[in-house]
This record gives sequence, structure tokens and C-alpha cells, in this order.
Amino acid sequence: MPVAGADGRRERKKRQTRTRIQDAALELFATRGYRDTTIAAIADHADVATRTVTLHFPAKEDLLFADDPFTPESLGLRLRSRGPKEGTLEVLRDWMHATMRSLDASDAEEPQDLGRVWQRRALRSRLLMDDDDLRGRARAGYRDLEQLVAAGIGEDVGQAADALLPRLAASTVVGGLREIYATREAQEKTGAATSELFDLVDGVLAFARAGIAELSPKPA
Repeated sequence: MPVAGADGRRERKKRQTRTRIQDAALELFATRGYRDTTIAAIADHADVATRTVTLHFPAKEDLLFADDPFTPESLGLRLRSRGPKEGTLEVLRDWMHATMRSLDASDAEEPQDLGRVWQRRALRSRLLMDDDDLRGRARAGYRDLEQLVAAGIGEDVGQAADALLPRLAASTVVGGLREIYATREAQEKTGAATSELFDLVDGVLAFARAGIAELSPKPA
């Protein structure tokens, strides 16, 4: 029976191979275009067998969408476990910060690569926005996030989730968070840790809070 140390090394090697394949794919997508990049070319660039690529990522789209930690399932779990006095935007902020810190922790084994995750996500964001089909798939995930946020904000302000205020606030929040990587402010942080984008996250949420306050019914 394999020892725990052997299991750990095997999992670490598997994770490293998966990351190397994703990095190779992103590099080729950026230089050749998503549609013109083949799985065989990705395998060659990552120095692995073609079958290794398809074992980790059965479809080419998975190279962009697999392993994304910002999932509706993750946010939904956090919202369902929130305390009675925790507002939706407060929960969202904590969730974003915690998830971004976990991304930085994934670089901890190789400190010289600090910021690689941020660079990968920034490149991924540009690729998604440049391809109609990929952008459409990404929007499906954004829609699920918007519905979760709208339901939470609606509960906070005593309105239905499909009322204008919750829907507008949710669209603003999710759209703003999605756009962070493409902003001038984010580009100026090239090579930085993901957590150095916290101030941009907080700015998006502050903007949404102001909008909610403006549209909320005023006491008589």
C-alpha cells in the first residue's frame, strides 16, 4: 500500500502537470488565437502527450473554465451560512478576499512565481471577452452569480429578488468584479499578488452600496 508521502508527491506532480498544460494553452491562445490552437500544439508546448492533455481537460474549453474558484456554488454556500446581521455585500467581500488569498496560496510552493495566478486570470479574462462563444459561456456563470446576489440584496432591503434595485445592484457588482482584471488600475499591478487587487474589489462594492442607498426607499 503506498505511503502518505508517495500519495502527496503524486498529487503534487499531477497538479504541476495540470498547471503546466493550462499555462501552455493560455500562451498559445494569446499568440495564435483560441480557435487556431490545437490540443496537439498545446501538448507539444507543455511537453506532454496529447492524451495527457485530454485526461486533464476533456474539452478545449475546459482549459479556460476548469478550476475557477469563483463559482456560484461557492458563493451560494457562503451566503447560506451567513449570520443574521451579515449583509450580502459584506459576505461577498469576505468571499472575494478569501478566494483571492487562496489563489495566492497556490503560488506558495514556488515564491518566485508570485503573481502568476493573477497574470493567468488577466489573460483568461481577455481571451473570454475576445471570443463570442467563450463570452457566452462565461455569461451563463455570471448570470447565476447575479441571481444569488440579487436574492441576497433583495432580502437585505425587503424587496423581491426580481425588483429593480436588487437586480441593478447585482448586475453592477458582478459586472464590476468581472471587469477588474481589464482595468488600467489592475494592469498597473502586473506581477503583483492577487490580493493586491483587494482595493479594486472594495471599490466595486462601495459603488454598489452607494447605488443601493440612493434607490432605497427613504423614511418618511
